[in-house]
Amino acid sequence: MELWSALHFKVEGGSLASIDGGDGTLANYRVSQLYVKAGNLLFKDVTWQLGTLESYEDDLALYDYRLGQLFLRTAGLSVRYQPGPIEFLVGVGDAGFGYKGSSYSTIINSGAALRAFVGDWLSFGVGGEYRLEPEVQGNKYAPHFTEGLSYAEYARGEVLQRYFDINPDAQDLFKKPTPTTFHSFKLVFQAGLFGLGAIKWNNFFLNYEKLHPDNVTTETYKGEAYDIYIGQLTDERYQINVGNELHVSLVARRLDVLWGAVFGWHVDKDNELVPSDRDRTFYSTVIRFQGYVSETLHLLGEGSYANERSHNGNMYRLHADSVFQSSNGVADSLGFEFGDSDTRETWQVKVGVVLSPVGLGIFSRPALRLLYGAQYSTQTNAFGNNFAETLDQYNEFPTQDRHWHHVLSLEAEVWF
Repeated sequence: MELWSALHFKVEGGSLASIDGGDGTLANYRVSQLYVKAGNLLFKDVTWQLGTLESYEDDLALYDYRLGQLFLRTAGLSVRYQPGPIEFLVGVGDAGFGYKGSSYSTIINSGAALRAFVGDWLSFGVGGEYRLEPEVQGNKYAPHFTEGLSYAEYARGEVLQRYFDINPDAQDLFKKPTPTTFHSFKLVFQAGLFGLGAIKWNNFFLNYEKLHPDNVTTETYKGEAYDIYIGQLTDERYQINVGNELHVSLVARRLDVLWGAVFGWHVDKDNELVPSDRDRTFYSTVIRFQGYVSETLHLLGEGSYANERSHNGNMYRLHADSVFQSSNGVADSLGFEFGDSDTRETWQVKVGVVLSPVGLGIFSRPALRLLYGAQYSTQTNAFGNNFAETLDQYNEFPTQDRHWHHVLSLEAEVWF
């Protein structure tokens, strides 16, 4: 029954002095979460949260993937009621800045979640959110659509060219946008199993989401920029994502294993032409073994496999000269073919030594790791590099097929 309050903030970034090109500048960091929590205020077992509202129950640690996440990029107010083995969460806020940045338009995000515990070994939860971006006439950042758009012309950046080919004297009379309303939603399901024999825990996740539409793109014609409102070309994008992660103690105090798998089916009903990450099927599995030589000296071994398939044809470059390999050497005149295969497969392996000052456990932190990793992908150069930024650089700096990637790393990880 005691009143309590707490201030939370989360800082994220990826740059350190003398380690990377960012040189550790604060511009490479951001405060991704900031909120105040207050408990037992007005009502017993009730926690109020004001600020950013991101909420998730567990995650897929091997993938750093949160399939049960709600209220992402949303600021507002939520209330969590925890009377015992049941938790109920309801919240409402604004996701306009989170989704649109400086092109702000109000996106009302409301949702709820329920989680229940059965004894000490089972839990399950359901939740959902609904996002509404209302029509506002006169606001160019509010939802609109330009009538008569063709997805093919939009994808090639030829909307203006086609329009003015037909209407050569109408440069000041380009189609005026029509105001509309955008809707999107997300549904999540989660089930957990804990402390059952050798099983330390198992987490299963499922979500179904309709992505929020994009509003505007820009094309230039004869030196003048025009806004083209594409709401009706981006409002039929759906995702189904499934994931599971299992943590087992194979040999007590000697060997743990962590296994994870994910599956995704993403479809864009407006797009039947262009290969993209929003229109694909993928699946992946990862398994990690961690053996304990002593309390502080551990051995790590990990392997993974991933398969990604584009629904709209060739998306992945299997060869450095894939422009000559595509369609049996015949160029794609529509400009919708990015590579020479619709499928990418990736294998990875990782081995090394872990020093853990606090003792046993895959998730013991801090952890110091010396690791060797190898990756093989059917896609050429399927890893980040600083050698070539654009394809035309290969004219001066020729490349070759690279399917293997090797990394030797010294890592330190700590949670605080």
